[in-house]
Amino acid sequence: MSEALIRPARVDDAPAVVALRALVFPYLVRGVESTRRMIGQPPPGEDWAAWVAEADGQVVGWVSAYRNTQTSTPGVGEISTLHVHPGHRGRGTGTVLLDTALDHLRALGSTRVLTHARAESLPFAQRHGFTPSRELRYSALDLDPTPPAPEPPPGVRLLPTAGLDPRRVHRVDSESARDEPGDVPTDALGYDLWLHECWENLGLDREASTVAEIDGELVAVSLVKRDGDRMWSDFTGTLPAYRGRGLARLTKQAALHAAAARGVRTAYTSNDEANAPMLAINAALGYRPVDSQWSCRRTLT
Repeated sequence: MSEALIRPARVDDAPAVVALRALVFPYLVRGVESTRRMIGQPPPGEDWAAWVAEADGQVVGWVSAYRNTQTSTPGVGEISTLHVHPGHRGRGTGTVLLDTALDHLRALGSTRVLTHARAESLPFAQRHGFTPSRELRYSALDLDPTPPAPEPPPGVRLLPTAGLDPRRVHRVDSESARDEPGDVPTDALGYDLWLHECWENLGLDREASTVAEIDGELVAVSLVKRDGDRMWSDFTGTLPAYRGRGLARLTKQAALHAAAARGVRTAYTSNDEANAPMLAINAALGYRPVDSQWSCRRTLT
């Protein structure tokens, strides 16, 4: 086998990138068309860039890096889904991909770098100066048979996001996420980035994505991104003033019911180890653990 060539990702790499991701991370959900758009139309303001490793004409590795603009913490850069085909590991490909991503973040002026690694990849991350921080748990739910539709309590309406003003959905999404556990707070999710990354994402199923409304105000949301018969619960949250009423579970169950009715057979999600309320909701809905990753931090000089 020839040595891998590291080069910028191209739009026509999308099918190979999706196939590689499905092999290494079978619980992550992003289809070919949304991957094509991600490469060809990166999010505004993030200086997002991606590279592939190519060997013998095949894509055998991937990494992306970008400026985190969703947090008020300054100087945060992120390295996302660095992975190499199992048959091409141990040859330095992952190191070259990582160094390329770090160089990009240095050029952006990043002083802190965040990434995620599976348990077996932690020694690699630690050799490259990263410190494990938090566990992120991945779970799956079989949607065959279709889970029952929930019965909302009096005064609560469950609505699909289709046809709603996206600014209303952004408000409940961004405000609910402000106190999500993580290495940095998600407290600066601007509308333009959210519109590009979430609302205009080609994988967003607006008919299955569900909000809860009380007295005309959207107070909880559960977003569904899908690829064929697989879905990802992108975010489920409730405005702080309305928590403790079971609205997150109600909204997520409604979204799962709608997704199953529209052909989804397996649902995936992830939660920070410290997010006990959401972990309890997922356990009650029947999710089972499938993997975990660790967030890792490094200072960049």
